[in-house]
Amino acid sequence: MDLSLIDLPTEVVRTGRLVLRPYRADDVDPVYRACQDAGIQRWIGTIPVPYTEAHALEFIETTAAERAEHRALIVAVEADGELVGSAGLHLRQGLLGPAVGYWIAPWARGHGYAAETARGLADWGLGLGAPRVHLMADVDNIPSQAAARRAGFTHEGVVRSCLEYRDGSRGDAALFSRLPDD
Repeated sequence: MDLSLIDLPTEVVRTGRLVLRPYRADDVDPVYRACQDAGIQRWIGTIPVPYTEAHALEFIETTAAERAEHRALIVAVEADGELVGSAGLHLRQGLLGPAVGYWIAPWARGHGYAAETARGLADWGLGLGAPRVHLMADVDNIPSQAAARRAGFTHEGVVRSCLEYRDGSRGDAALFSRLPDD
């Protein structure tokens, strides 16, 4: 991927309905509210439980650092001026290529935002020369897998015991990919 002409800390990706933008200070409250959701807490094992406003502020500050260090394009997902989710394209090197991840706030589900976000981030990465982009979803997270398919990702199989749960157990993930010609 060639990021030489990209100012990652300020990069904005636009889709048909969404603005995928850097986080701002006024995003702390909606991130905090969204991360109270049991579904987000279940599927995103790195989210602290209980989730506090201090966690939301730390998350927003961390995303800015990751963007500045060219490790990830972490974005606030905005629709009609409102934060409706969070997503990222993690720019790690390796056989699988950059990784897409996302969550959608409970008040914004059912509008296709997850699929539109995943497609937008994959298109952005592939457009910059990534040979492939991948996405993993817990094998039990059927809505996330459906969003991946709607975003044009192809199911490749199951990666066994790759997810770490809060209770110390491990789980399987469905692996999806997008290639430049998909």
